[in-house]
Amino acid sequence: PESVAPFKVGLANLKVGDAATDAACADLYAKLNNAGVDTLYDDRDERPGAKFATLDLIGLPWQVIVGPKGLAEGKLEVKNRRTGEKAMLSPDDALQKVCG
Repeated sequence: PESVAPFKVGLANLKVGDAATDAACADLYAKLNNAGVDTLYDDRDERPGAKFATLDLIGLPWQVIVGPKGLAEGKLEVKNRRTGEKAMLSPDDALQKVCG
């Protein structure tokens, strides 16, 4: 349950070192923190599968996945762990979804 999760959101940067991906993650992380949302930012230089496994293991209610392919379309992937629902959203819509 969200009430016992150590963080509300897991933010995964899928391409650490890519300027656009790093900037998008830093911006979203700052906005989430400013909104009072506890966020775990995974910027480790690991395979995406390792990052997803870690976020699932910790049990974070929301996952926001930022990668170069989605960013090229101006989108981020947002996943609700409880329902399994995934959506490709703009950064602003993603912020509203996880803050709401």
